[in-house]
Amino acid sequence: MTASPLLEYGRHPERGVTDAVTINEILDAERVCHVAFTVDGWPYAVPTVHARDGDRVLIHGSTLSRMLGELAGGVRVCVTVTAVDGIVCARSAFSHSLNYRSAMVFGVATPVRGTDEKMAALRVIVEHVLPGRWAEVRAPKASELKATEIVSLPLDTATAKVRRHGPVDAPADQRRRIWSGVLPFETRVGAPILVADDVADLPLPPSVRAALAG
Repeated sequence: MTASPLLEYGRHPERGVTDAVTINEILDAERVCHVAFTVDGWPYAVPTVHARDGDRVLIHGSTLSRMLGELAGGVRVCVTVTAVDGIVCARSAFSHSLNYRSAMVFGVATPVRGTDEKMAALRVIVEHVLPGRWAEVRAPKASELKATEIVSLPLDTATAKVRRHGPVDAPADQRRRIWSGVLPFETRVGAPILVADDVADLPLPPSVRAALAG
């Protein structure tokens, strides 16, 4: 990772993580990121789908999207991804917290151009959202590729913070007979709904079966 004042930790530096393996794991664990940038003096933080492709993060959307237009134009951007792993229940309201993993990527995005490059990038994004799905569906048409803007953000300036432990109560509160502990969070895929009538009799595709079993 590139040395940068952006990567200096303020509060809780002990939670800071800079190794690429951990950062990549956080980016890969979630399907939604928040893209922060400034336009005309106003800050925006937009949730959207992302995908990591090696040492870069891919973000896509309509060519009519203001966010994608700004990113393609070279504005500075911060992309954040957060995974909540549990509610930390302390003996005092003040000491309640969350166990989490979060990553931040700073930089300037580059537009992905060319039919082959855009097709490959879209495949990475689809496979990140639902592994195996790309091979089961129709590939994008030329008109659809033309209507899609994709940008790439390098991972050379990135950092993370991780909290994994239980409650941290003040000594006086530790003597109180109040229940405390951690309530773990899990993300699960539910049974399919809104299946179109004309395909309701088809067996579940491998991508869906794998997600349900995951």
